Amino acid sequence: MRSLPSPRWRRQATAVLAAVAVSGALASGTAQAAEYERLINGTFSGGTLDPWWASAGVTNRLTNGELCATVTGGTVNPWDALIGQNGVPFEAGQSYTMSFDAYASVARPAAAVAGEGVSPYRQIAKQDIALTTTKQHFSFTFTSELDFPDAGPGQVTFHLGAQAADTTVCVDNVSLIGGVKPPGGDAGQPAKKINVDQVAYVPGLPKHATLTSTATTPQTWTLKNSAGTTVATGQTTPKGADAESGDSTHLIDFSSYDTAGTGYTLTVGTETSYPFDIGTDAIKKMRYDSLAYFYHNRSGIEIEAQYVGAQYARPAGHLNVAPNQGDNNVPCLAALNCGYTLDVRGGWYDAGDHGKYVVNGGISAWQVLNTYERAKLIGDASALGDGKLAIPEKANNVPDILDEARWEVEFLLKMQAPDGMVHHKIHDQNWTGLPLLPHQDPQARRLSATSTAATLNMAAVAAQSARIWKTIDPTFSAKALAAATKAYAAAKANPNKIADPNDGTGGGSYSDSVLTDEFYWAAAELFTTTGESSYRADLTASPHYKGASLNTNGFDWGSTGPLGDITLALVPNGLPAADIAAIKSAFTAVADAHLSRMATQGYPAPYSPADGNYVWGSNGLVANNISVLALAHDFTGAAKYRQGVFQGLHYLLGRNPLSYSYVTGYGDQPVKNVHHRHWANQLDPTLPNAPAGALSGGPNAGLQDPIAARLLEGCASQKCFVDHIEAYSVNEVTVNWNSAFAWIANWAAEKVTTAPPVDTTAPSTPGAPVASDITTTGAKLTWTASTDPESGVKEYDVISVEGDALRVVATVTSPSATLTGLRPNTAYQFAVVAKNGANLRSAMSPQTTVRTKSDGVANYCRVVWQASTWSSGMSVNITVTNTGTQAWNGWKLEFTLPGNQKISQGWSATWAQSGQAASATNLSWNRTVAPNASVNVGFNSSGSGSTTPPTDFRVNGNPCTVG
Repeated sequence: MRSLPSPRWRRQATAVLAAVAVSGALASGTAQAAEYERLINGTFSGGTLDPWWASAGVTNRLTNGELCATVTGGTVNPWDALIGQNGVPFEAGQSYTMSFDAYASVARPAAAVAGEGVSPYRQIAKQDIALTTTKQHFSFTFTSELDFPDAGPGQVTFHLGAQAADTTVCVDNVSLIGGVKPPGGDAGQPAKKINVDQVAYVPGLPKHATLTSTATTPQTWTLKNSAGTTVATGQTTPKGADAESGDSTHLIDFSSYDTAGTGYTLTVGTETSYPFDIGTDAIKKMRYDSLAYFYHNRSGIEIEAQYVGAQYARPAGHLNVAPNQGDNNVPCLAALNCGYTLDVRGGWYDAGDHGKYVVNGGISAWQVLNTYERAKLIGDASALGDGKLAIPEKANNVPDILDEARWEVEFLLKMQAPDGMVHHKIHDQNWTGLPLLPHQDPQARRLSATSTAATLNMAAVAAQSARIWKTIDPTFSAKALAAATKAYAAAKANPNKIADPNDGTGGGSYSDSVLTDEFYWAAAELFTTTGESSYRADLTASPHYKGASLNTNGFDWGSTGPLGDITLALVPNGLPAADIAAIKSAFTAVADAHLSRMATQGYPAPYSPADGNYVWGSNGLVANNISVLALAHDFTGAAKYRQGVFQGLHYLLGRNPLSYSYVTGYGDQPVKNVHHRHWANQLDPTLPNAPAGALSGGPNAGLQDPIAARLLEGCASQKCFVDHIEAYSVNEVTVNWNSAFAWIANWAAEKVTTAPPVDTTAPSTPGAPVASDITTTGAKLTWTASTDPESGVKEYDVISVEGDALRVVATVTSPSATLTGLRPNTAYQFAVVAKNGANLRSAMSPQTTVRTKSDGVANYCRVVWQASTWSSGMSVNITVTNTGTQAWNGWKLEFTLPGNQKISQGWSATWAQSGQAASATNLSWNRTVAPNASVNVGFNSSGSGSTTPPTDFRVNGNPCTVG
């Protein structure tokens, strides 16, 4: 997740600009323009300069609510020093009025320019202005002769160059009004009413889709094949209002159809879904596309057409080839005065920009390496071997996934300072903008200060690398372990060196003030690699030990404790078996919480933010939470977790309320315009969209960029997204989100070829049902839930035991049932049986007697109970009085025996007992009982437990008073 927004800049070609004509740009002012504001954040009132950018030699800052640009003197042309905004829409033939306030530190000329931000840099209008040290208001009107769509190459700039000395220029209230089309960008196709995984459903797994509908009754759905032939039909299940999306939803379950094929669609009424496959080919391909992301974003190496295709090929970036100021000899920020430079060539560009961050690169490299390590230990590593990826190292007898990860690991090692600490990041001195290929970046490069978080990130990844490369490359393994050991010692000596949260110029700050999780992660990796007791002591003393930091929000670059848990649970390490079991149990507990939550959602995603609001990089958190489900399956073999993994993938691949596949190149409506400096087709048609396999950051209720704030105000959490290159707070791509996606894509590809385990174990026996809320015709039963670690408890049958017959009276999915339709004043025997996902049934629970209340005569009888008790039984005399107005011509007394008493002898009645339900029926000589007359009966019993007198006496079904 990016710490700060990234302003954008497109370097203009001075030779082209010098030749651009300005003819016909200024208009007479008679044309009438619509009152549409085309610029974003022209008043700078939100505490940010975004999306205004500055060219090389210019530094923007926010001063007293104004944009003030410090301009380095000595440039030749006015356009050699610029501030501006990209993605400004213009319509050919329409009138525009540009206005602004401006002043400078000294009197000097400048120009306001509207035009094209990419080659051939055509100009629409230019207004020369004379700035003084006093703020002035400027305004001019023109007609555009060019047509630029929203988020296209249209641009507004201020030309500030061609001055001998340094100056400062301040602008405010910058406005561009006109045009007839409202701004807003391409929001994509309207969302479908039926949302599916647009890629593929796996044969043998549940197949669910979501219908958006306010109907309260089931709707008929139809599944059609690619020829339009109906192959299955069914009824939806209404789920009602959905909090995350704001939609009213229905569930479509077409799991029963399992024939592999392409081009299937679901239809309800006039609504039809995007097409999808039933099969596994696309999922197997996705593992490689997700990993290709990292080669595309390598720094310091040519990206070759033979591996990525001509449209994605580019020269190496940041190798000190003009206009680059390369990464081979990078100093610290001037204020640090560290006294050395570092060669930090290599690594991965972080988020489509040109920065390289250790805390983001750390989790990214770790996840790529763990993808391999997990597969080698408990999965299938053959699919990750040499020759599997399209990279230059594809034939070196080393698994390609390790070659790719090593490109980043080597960079992380280079970021270590002489004292063992690690620099937090390296990036441009000022923000660069979109579009800008790495080899075209002219900015100076600087190292930020070392930090404890970065040091521990490097220590963890280097220790992980040391064990993975121990036999592959012993020299590199030793180098990595030495660096890790030195870094961990340095971090312990400097445990609270926090990255400066204000160090956000030219790159995100990535500040993190809680470091116990990084210490835990690093100790886990070092202990697992070395077995040394000092690391073990740090590890077991950590508050994060045994999965304590796992939660349903998810882990990311700032919350790394679970990475240590994953290593400890997977890699043999000598910890007590009980501790490893506890770690695995933490994963299954969180996974179960995800599954429970997903069962309630209209568009299920394993993500539960504390306040319900999706945050920056929500898709990355979803992906990491999917990995928790995957690991729960690895640890238990339970089919429900495997199903949960693919259900989470369905959300990312199209089963969401906006009908987007959030993975580029996958599905009929994938995201295209991700925030990236050289996958920038939306801004420059000569550049490509992102290649297949990049995961967009996804919905973010924070709306921390001006485009998202303008387009998405008031959005429900899962709908806070737009596919717009400038909407970086929702549509950014990063190495750590793609490493999370690559991890789950590889797991999924492995598991579509692995048959799920066959569940042969029945659920545990439910507890005896307990009755409450008893009425004349109903009762509520609750019981202790069953457990089933394999396929999960699917439902319970509530059974009425009627002599030798068993009758199912209710089937429920939770351990509670409300029964209706019972007979008054009737004793029932109830028990419960659990059923799991494999349709295996548990043993029957203990039985419980429930008697419904009588709807009989009031003031019918009174009972006096007299008992003599001893340790193993009691002797009871009962006086029953007719308190009514009519004589009894035959009677039957009923009650519940206390404790576990069993009647051994009775007198003056015919006695019967079933469970603890007892009854006494008249004999011939005491059959008739007149009003106010009494009859005496009694019994002896044996047993223990409570001997408290009963309170549920009934005569002829009518309740009696007691005493």
